[in-house]
Amino acid sequence: MKNSWFSFCFWFPIFVLAVLVPVSTGQLSPSESRILFQIQKLLEYPVALQQWSNWTNFCYLPPTSSLRIVCSGTHITELTVIGNKTSPSKTPKSVSVSSIPSQQTLSNSFSIDSFFTVLTKLSNLKVLSLVSLGLWGPFPSKINRLSSLEVLNISSNFIYGGIPATISRLESLKSLVLADNLLNGSVPDLKGLAVLEELNLGQNQLSQKVPPLSGTLVIVVLRKNLFRSEIPSRIKELNKLQLLDISYNKFLGPIHSSLFSLPAIQYLNLAYNQLSGALSVNTTCNRNLKFVDVSHNLLIGKLPSCIRSNSSNRTVNSSWNCLTGGNSKLQHSLSYCRKEAMAVKPPGDLQKQKPGIKLGLMLAVIGGVVVVSGVVLLLVFAIIRNRRRRRFGEMKYEKSTVHKQSVRGSPLPNRRVPQTRLPALGLPPYRVFAVEEIEEITRNFDPSNLAAQGSQAQIYKGWLTDGSVVLIKCFKLRQKLAPQALARHMEELPNLRHRHLVSVLGHCTVTYQDQLNPASTVFVVNEFISNGSLKDCLTDWKRKDALKWPQRMGITIGIARGIQHLHTGMAPGIFDNNITIDNILLDDTLTAKISNYNVLTPLKDAESGLNVPKRSGNPEKEDIFQFGAILLQVITGRPITSTSELDDLKSETTHPKSRIRSHSDGILLVMAV
Repeated sequence: MKNSWFSFCFWFPIFVLAVLVPVSTGQLSPSESRILFQIQKLLEYPVALQQWSNWTNFCYLPPTSSLRIVCSGTHITELTVIGNKTSPSKTPKSVSVSSIPSQQTLSNSFSIDSFFTVLTKLSNLKVLSLVSLGLWGPFPSKINRLSSLEVLNISSNFIYGGIPATISRLESLKSLVLADNLLNGSVPDLKGLAVLEELNLGQNQLSQKVPPLSGTLVIVVLRKNLFRSEIPSRIKELNKLQLLDISYNKFLGPIHSSLFSLPAIQYLNLAYNQLSGALSVNTTCNRNLKFVDVSHNLLIGKLPSCIRSNSSNRTVNSSWNCLTGGNSKLQHSLSYCRKEAMAVKPPGDLQKQKPGIKLGLMLAVIGGVVVVSGVVLLLVFAIIRNRRRRRFGEMKYEKSTVHKQSVRGSPLPNRRVPQTRLPALGLPPYRVFAVEEIEEITRNFDPSNLAAQGSQAQIYKGWLTDGSVVLIKCFKLRQKLAPQALARHMEELPNLRHRHLVSVLGHCTVTYQDQLNPASTVFVVNEFISNGSLKDCLTDWKRKDALKWPQRMGITIGIARGIQHLHTGMAPGIFDNNITIDNILLDDTLTAKISNYNVLTPLKDAESGLNVPKRSGNPEKEDIFQFGAILLQVITGRPITSTSELDDLKSETTHPKSRIRSHSDGILLVMAV
């Protein structure tokens, strides 16, 4: 007896703890604790999160109906937050993007992009549920960063726009619930979600066709949308499908008989569509089918025997069609369904039924198109001819201007020379980035994205929201620099966009308080050139063969134009730019682009390259001298690694028997430099 009582006293507390404590193991890392506090703030302190404090042990919070956090090790694997905001379907009036009720959403200062930037830092999340929280804004494409997600539920919010195609990259996703939002447009191809079992997109404004679906689906809910197409025949391939609800849409055409006999089907709701035609009387039903609703369609004829009426184990609703053999008071007349079915036929079917267009009308249309095309071509020819004349006049003017300047002597230091017109660069508009965006672009400065590191700057590879690759230069200012001086430098950055420069796309400045001395960090966002450097082309024999004389001259002219822009394209000009073949990048069209130029004068960081001694104290002449060194290397096809090699190449090019001397124009240009 004593042994029994002892055993009871020993095991009972353990049993109570096992029941009461949530299924979490380990202690949450400080970084993820900070992320939770950021989420609390960005969600504007919903009721479920109001009790959080610095003493909260998140991994051991008891689960409630509105909050559940599960940890594994030092990471969060489940975050479920259910608020008390009203969803679009529960508002008194119909809601659109232009009429979202502000009292039911988060404030105007809420940014769904910033929220998901913070949220995706919880990279180990497997379950994410954010329901009735008043989230609003377009669905961020960065959701694919939560690569471990198995359950995603952001229903009953005010998220609008299209469903991003990146959602199909969540290869572990088993449940996707986006119901009761304001999503519109088409649904991306979800066939790549190989383990998806639940898809609920109901009560949105999605339209067009249903995309290919994964064969693993068990539940598909598309009710109350704007789909207008025939029921996809691929649905009959969903052998695990148990529930299909496509009611309250505009599906049209016939109903596939195979829907009723799918191997696992139990619930089938096709009501309130424009489905037409007659079902085959030989249609069979799965014996597990419990519910069928085909009401409010345009069906005719008799229903198959297996769904003709209710039974003890099957509920059937077929009212308000044009069916015979049942209660005629709950059906339309046959003429009604035929008329309505003709009105809603797809455009392709209507065209098949129309008689052929008369030959005379066709010839008239073709003749009109030919006449209009001829007039347009004549106008285009006249415009091109006029532009050529104007461009020729501008070139003559620029040549005369340059000649006059060369006769008069060097212009003043803060000069601006008329620039040759260049084609559009195809770059996004210059912008000022927030520090959260910089963190997002660099994946929170992931060490694997560190491309280079100098004494005063680090260079990270990153990705913008549109997928384009960029380089982020991080300059840390510890010296005393007046805010006005820094602001002036920032104002000049938008001018560093040129066909022959690695252009600046934007910047971000952050000031930190380090005891009594403020410190600033400047992030400069540059375009990414992926085709390597001029040095790579000169040292790789395969690529070197592609550098014929026209390409080499085009590259050197491009470098010269880039230097001209740095010296004269802004006031004051940018000098001492470390112009070396390592820092000349080539894009896919072999267009030369100068990189590592002196973006911020007080942040100059001379990186490894051609160690050419300065010929004078004039930084402008130093850039020109380095350009001359590049010309020598381009003409000879040999990179220079030391000053002695530079002297040898110069003597080689001036030797009486040198083959290179035959290229008199190039050598004269080098010697002039």
